[in-house]
Amino acid sequence: MPLINPLDQFANPEVERLVKFFNETLGFCPNSVLTMQRRPAIAEAFVNLNMAVMANEGRVTAEQKRLVGYLTSAQTGCRYCQAHTILAAERYGGSQQRLDNIWEFRESDLYTEAEKAMFEFALAASSVPNAVDQKIETELKKHWDDGEVVEILGVVALFGYLNRWNDSMGTSLESGAEAAGMKYFGDKGWDKGKHQ
Repeated sequence: MPLINPLDQFANPEVERLVKFFNETLGFCPNSVLTMQRRPAIAEAFVNLNMAVMANEGRVTAEQKRLVGYLTSAQTGCRYCQAHTILAAERYGGSQQRLDNIWEFRESDLYTEAEKAMFEFALAASSVPNAVDQKIETELKKHWDDGEVVEILGVVALFGYLNRWNDSMGTSLESGAEAAGMKYFGDKGWDKGKHQ
């Protein structure tokens, strides 16, 4: 049971206009945003930040950003966000093989050296305490320019907010996201946990 129940997506005209972004990304508006709209300014600010962070300004692809979001969410334990990010990565072209093997990225030829550096950075940046060190920074900067690093860290930071929001709120997981979580991680013991 969530701490606060979400409102209908049509409860606030300002938010309704913005949820179209999520219809493309996920195929539905997340319950997290529907809960935030109890304070429309928070929902609107969050959706605008999400659109800015997920805009593709450099070489970081939409699929890669969702994989960074997934790794960040898995690192912090937010099952709600794990399911959302893997679903979005799939919707943005992630192959079953890449999504099934994301945790083997270090050894796998399914991922480029640039992606491996990005993923190591995401895991280090989302660790508590923060584990970004000179080695991780040097490897990241070999592959990504300053603007792209800002985009990557923007994704990590965005999901830091979402991970805390959804785990504290106990946000109910939507059926489409739950199906994606089970598809990719069910055989590894994944379930929706508190997100009933």
